[in-house]
Amino acid sequence: MAFKGQNTYEHNNNSPKKGVLLVNLGTPDAPDAPSLRRYLREFLSDPRVVEIPRLAWLIIPHGFILPFRPKQSAKLYQSVWTEQGSPLLAIGKQQQQALQQKCDQHYGVDNVPVAIGMRYGNPSMKSAIAQLTAKNVRDITILPLYPQYSGTTSGSTFDAVAKELMTFRWVPSIKFINGYHTNALYIQAIAKSIADYIEKNGLPDKFIFSYHGIPQRNLEQGDPYYCFCMQSTKLVAQQLELSAEQAMTTFQSRFGKATWLQPYTDATLKSLASNGTKRVAIICPGFSADCLETLEEIMEENKEYFMESGGESYDYIPCLNSSEEHIDMMFSLIDK
Repeated sequence: MAFKGQNTYEHNNNSPKKGVLLVNLGTPDAPDAPSLRRYLREFLSDPRVVEIPRLAWLIIPHGFILPFRPKQSAKLYQSVWTEQGSPLLAIGKQQQQALQQKCDQHYGVDNVPVAIGMRYGNPSMKSAIAQLTAKNVRDITILPLYPQYSGTTSGSTFDAVAKELMTFRWVPSIKFINGYHTNALYIQAIAKSIADYIEKNGLPDKFIFSYHGIPQRNLEQGDPYYCFCMQSTKLVAQQLELSAEQAMTTFQSRFGKATWLQPYTDATLKSLASNGTKRVAIICPGFSADCLETLEEIMEENKEYFMESGGESYDYIPCLNSSEEHIDMMFSLIDK
């Protein structure tokens, strides 16, 4: 029997397949104000991200953010933009291709298609799911590339998938991986990147584990993200035998006047330098790929804060990106 129409499948000789959907936050299509405005409008429209009444949302973002911030943000994106476009998307494509190659080696060529979608911007979740279903995928494993679960990231990804599948007459099977903050291969990969740094540069006075921030009220209302970040830092530090004095957790990228998770990365770096800490190395374990928040905010802006406050040496340890250890970790998650 042949099924035809939107989100259905014609009869063919191929058996239904399993597939993988990698998801990351997203990026504007170009480093200019119109692209940033479209991207921020979608991002700020997410009720998981902005937990305020809809009427207030219409007033605040449209009246105070969208008219001004896109132009400012465009300049920052221009400073990290590459020939391949956004660093996050370029690295995301590398991750997708590397995981696809690994799946082809283990399951046979094209037996387990891998697609990448962005929660905001392009390639969209809709297009990524369509790419998989066009290949007769009837069982999708969804891997949001956020190690530490938060409702603002992994929870929002689930919402987007559910919203898209509401349009399907024949809904595929779904397996949703909502986090991997204690996964042994993830911890080992982060620890290895730090160990490689130590072998090359020696021990700094302090390692800073900087995670993306969320409002403090999210924690108070039950979001486990803060606890998961602390657990990841603790496990990596234990593996490297770092003391509590050698490694600390901070939170970056706060926005607005509300209290966010603390200690803040920028304030911590200023304080450390002012109080005699001369050499730090900083890593962002909550980011699966380098992006604006790591390449500009951490590598450039926060380095200036530290050095201007009396620091002497500031090093950034890159994200796992498309490293072999990272791809092996992803494969171990989806292979289950």
